[in-house]
Amino acid sequence: THRLDRPTSGVVLFARTSKALTRLNEMFKSHEHIQKTYWAIVQNAPKQPQAKLENWLVRNEKQNKSYVAKPGTKDAKLAVLTYSTIATSDNYTLLEIQLQTGRHHQIRCQLAAIGCPIKGDLKYGAKRSNPDGGISLHARKIAFIHPVSKQEICITAPVPNDKLWRAITHDLV
Repeated sequence: THRLDRPTSGVVLFARTSKALTRLNEMFKSHEHIQKTYWAIVQNAPKQPQAKLENWLVRNEKQNKSYVAKPGTKDAKLAVLTYSTIATSDNYTLLEIQLQTGRHHQIRCQLAAIGCPIKGDLKYGAKRSNPDGGISLHARKIAFIHPVSKQEICITAPVPNDKLWRAITHDLV
């Protein structure tokens, strides 16, 4: 299924029929015919301007948090994403992220593991919270083949209407 963490902004997809819902759920589960793009404002620029991250993540239900684990750790699941730097400011870096898997808090955990916590994400190492209590992670775009009509659909969400998002994305949107 498709979901966003509570403090995240952006695209959320709803099905209008039960038939479409069943097929969309299958597409999300198999990661076929679907492409999710996220934008994240991070505190520290990554060492590499673009990279593929592959980590084994284990979820701690009590803490509602995921951790990078060693391969073979009980209940650990492979998490894969690619990122590229698309803008910078004096204090922050904007990354575009493509998910290959959809694990619990995957983007938040994997970026924190490379020393780039998302702005406002206290749970994963940000220095301070955002005024609205959210984090600077935005589900920017979702592209998929419509499960019934077979047409390609691409939905792009506008960035949040706050000073930092407008400043860091001014040349992109």
